[in-house]
Amino acid sequence: MATEGTLAAPERSTHVVLLACPGTGHVLPVAELARRVAGLDGFTATLVTFTNFSSGDQYSSTFASLPPSVSTAVLPEVSIDDLPADARAETRIIAVVRRALPHLRDLLRSLLDSPAGVAAFVPDLFCPWALEVSAELGVPGYVFCPTNLMALSSILHTPELDSTTTCEFRDLPDLIRLPGCVPLHGSELLDTVQVRADPAYALIVDLGKLYLLARGFLVNTFDAMEHETVAAFEELSDEGVYPPAYAVGPFIRPRSEKSCEHSCLRWLDEQPACSVLYVCFGSGGTLSREQTDELAAGLEASGQRFLWVVQFPSDKDKSGAFFGDGGRGDGDSPVKYLPEGFVERTEGTGLAVPFWGPQVEILSHPAVGGFVSHCGWNSTLEAVAAGVPTVAWPLYAEQRMNAKMLSERAGMALRPEAREDGVVTRDEVAAVARELMAGEKGASAREKARQLREEMAKGLAPDGRSHMAFEAVAGRWKAAGNGTAA
Repeated sequence: MATEGTLAAPERSTHVVLLACPGTGHVLPVAELARRVAGLDGFTATLVTFTNFSSGDQYSSTFASLPPSVSTAVLPEVSIDDLPADARAETRIIAVVRRALPHLRDLLRSLLDSPAGVAAFVPDLFCPWALEVSAELGVPGYVFCPTNLMALSSILHTPELDSTTTCEFRDLPDLIRLPGCVPLHGSELLDTVQVRADPAYALIVDLGKLYLLARGFLVNTFDAMEHETVAAFEELSDEGVYPPAYAVGPFIRPRSEKSCEHSCLRWLDEQPACSVLYVCFGSGGTLSREQTDELAAGLEASGQRFLWVVQFPSDKDKSGAFFGDGGRGDGDSPVKYLPEGFVERTEGTGLAVPFWGPQVEILSHPAVGGFVSHCGWNSTLEAVAAGVPTVAWPLYAEQRMNAKMLSERAGMALRPEAREDGVVTRDEVAAVARELMAGEKGASAREKARQLREEMAKGLAPDGRSHMAFEAVAGRWKAAGNGTAA
């Protein structure tokens, strides 16, 4: 088992072990949770990740920035060669989690035998099977939800939906009304549960059941973002329906001096304030060839300045970049797949960047005035932190739920209209880009985003709700470390 840092913590510290499943949207917020745990007086943390789906230096800069009181451990690679080639990302991730449980058990045992012991164990969203291991070893287990409370509520509700309906969820005639949440069409639930015959469907049903083993949920959200949902969930917890949820977010990667050297930031330095539309579908999101062409044509026709982080197109999978760049070979660039002449025609007003851009730094740049986003939750929180309104363009996972929350409840997002086949046409792209950057609806969304940014900051202040929620769960961990109930 590969480890880095010193696993043994000072004898009198409260030691919390965190487990992050593969994927940037999981590892980065769990790393920030580890940073916050270590910032508590008398606390240390061990951050555990998986070898599978992680390149050697993928998270090196993030891990290097963690304080000395955060140790890291990497579980050995496990084989998933028996899975079908077209298995969903969730199926592959959960297979890794379950097959690595013996290695996790060995690690937890070794940490329990160290002077620090283990006061609490916190696996993330796709790792609740690990709660059975921590319970076996007598360690209080919690679940970290890197997305929002509405998504967590929907997963907890999935076993009931599964047992009380027989049709596909997208065919349900009535809206799904989760307590305190925006009403949802069945088609707006996790895309993982849209096909009952898919093996991933049963795994999500199991998730909803296994979550009940947790002592509580740490959720990467804040009260002002989901006030009604937080209040409704608290009532359910008080009634004993669910373990308590602690809205302790946001967990956002801090600005990096190294990232500030990226060439796209120098390009932004040359643009007028609030003039650039940032376009990015996350580290995993991909568009079809047709949709890529329509988006390019729409951006060009809109007349708006733009910065577009481009991935290889994929006609098969909207999360085609989740485990990498698509395997096109060294030296190939997704910019080459943009329409002929597009880069040349938009030179000066637009910039296409392959694969990755320093998103926290981009969104906080004065030149950026809008964000075309897949509504991944990390991206959403980063946009809120920067006070930047969005065009909500969901692709996979819980993103349709996020988009509905942002547009209908938070009010900081506009939604483009798509054709029946799901393609957003160039005319619609141009119209929604202009509206976000220069229209009345865009101005309203910008003001809502600014208000949410202020509320987010208030929540993290010493007397803020997020701060106090984190102190509350940390108090339970400290009590467990002292041998009392957690």
